Amino acid sequence: MKPGRRAHTEGAPIKRSVSIAGHRTSLSLEPEFWDALQRAAIDESTSLAGLIARIDAERGQRNLSSAVRVWLLQRIGREG
Repeated sequence: MKPGRRAHTEGAPIKRSVSIAGHRTSLSLEPEFWDALQRAAIDESTSLAGLIARIDAERGQRNLSSAVRVWLLQRIGREG
């Protein structure tokens, strides 16, 4: 492993880049949140980037990673 880089550990956040609203951005989420977000995109017949763009448009002052986590928790609440 290169100096300054840590090995991926189970449950550690994964950083991914996506294109939303015509620009590239990145967000870090734990694997479980990435999985839940992918399932939500499938359930809503949209792409992962499309769903993230929608969450981004509605997020207010939260950072995007936090907004995604909150959106997913609210989604669980609506389903329950």
